Amino acid sequence: GHAARRSNNSDRLNSMRNETIWRPTKYVQRGGRWRTSLDTKEVGVGSRLISDAVAKCYDEHLTSCARGRLLDLGCGKAPLYGIYRSLVTNVTCCDWADDAHVDVVSDLAQPLPFADGAFDTIILSDVLEHAPDPALVWREMSRVLAPGGHIVMNVPFFYWLHAHPHDFYRFTEFALARFSTVNGLKLLHLEPLGGVVEVWTDLHAKLLARIPLAGAPVAALLQIAIGLWGRCRWGKHIAKVSARHFPLGYFVIAQKPASAC
Repeated sequence: GHAARRSNNSDRLNSMRNETIWRPTKYVQRGGRWRTSLDTKEVGVGSRLISDAVAKCYDEHLTSCARGRLLDLGCGKAPLYGIYRSLVTNVTCCDWADDAHVDVVSDLAQPLPFADGAFDTIILSDVLEHAPDPALVWREMSRVLAPGGHIVMNVPFFYWLHAHPHDFYRFTEFALARFSTVNGLKLLHLEPLGGVVEVWTDLHAKLLARIPLAGAPVAALLQIAIGLWGRCRWGKHIAKVSARHFPLGYFVIAQKPASAC
């Protein structure tokens, strides 16, 4: 159970580098759940809607699938650490460049420097679109994932170009499902993040945020309004129907079969 797994925290074999100085960055707790930070140095005003959707997915699903030895791949500042740290026994943070919380520096365009089956959980949040060889990333994740382990990830779709010039791809749900299948993984969960209204809102919020003075507050209010609307019956229905053609992004959980060699 969740409580039992939390108790294992004291038996952790390895903690994230500089764990004692870790602070919430992109995601923070508000009202008992994880939400987007309101600090514009961490999250741009125009990106709060999608960041909230991403935080909600990890907050809801990690409890049931994060366990054991966790690899935060492409971790950056490890913004999800606050969500998963009490659920696992061992944390390894890996990224392209050295940073305060990066345990292992590795070029994600190359094979990962880990043994086969080294991890029970792999987090890949807002990373795959920045990998020049996404097929390699999937192969390597499958290789270093232990039988029965989970890959938990999110990617954008109808979303602006960012992190120039290291934004290479957008993936449909069919591509994500195929990546999972060809690497011998079972796709447990594939959820679109919003639909056409959320895509429209994200685009307009980003444009509004660039307008001096009044733009940022209007962008923030627009996203709050649509976020609340998206929780009501009609908002959920329109998002579900329209996401078939206009998803803002995707959240994915894949599992390596327990019988895998």
